[in-house]
Amino acid sequence: MSIKEMIKDHPAVGADYNDALGEAVKHAMYCAAICNSCVDACSAEDMDMSECIRKCSDASDICQTVSRVAARRTHGNTAVIKSLLETCIVACKICAEECAKHDNPHCQRCAKMCRECVEDCVAARDSMLEAA
Repeated sequence: MSIKEMIKDHPAVGADYNDALGEAVKHAMYCAAICNSCVDACSAEDMDMSECIRKCSDASDICQTVSRVAARRTHGNTAVIKSLLETCIVACKICAEECAKHDNPHCQRCAKMCRECVEDCVAARDSMLEAA
C-alpha cells in the first residue's frame, strides 16, 4: 500500500497529482515515526537527552501534521500546506542538527531521516510555488 497511490486515486486529484508533494507526505510519515522512536530511545540513554527529546518530539508532531494535512486533496488548502512545509523544514533542520551531535545509532538515523524530509519538503514547497 502506498500513500502516494492513495493520493493519486483521490477523485479531486486527477491529472493534478504533484509527485513532489506525494513524496513529502510519504517521508513526513516516516520521519514522524523515526523521530518518535528516537525520543523513546533517548529516554533510555544514561545521559541527559532532554534537549534532543524536545526537538525530536516537535519534529515528530510537525511531520505527522504535514502528512495528514497535505494528504487531504478535497478543496486543497495550498496556503496552509505551504506554511506547514516551511514549518516542517525548520523543525527537521533543528532536529537533525541536535541528533547529529550524538554518536548513538538512533540519533544518527533520526538526523539522516530529518535531512531527507527537509529535502522532500523543499522540493514540494518549490513545486507548489511554481504551480501557483
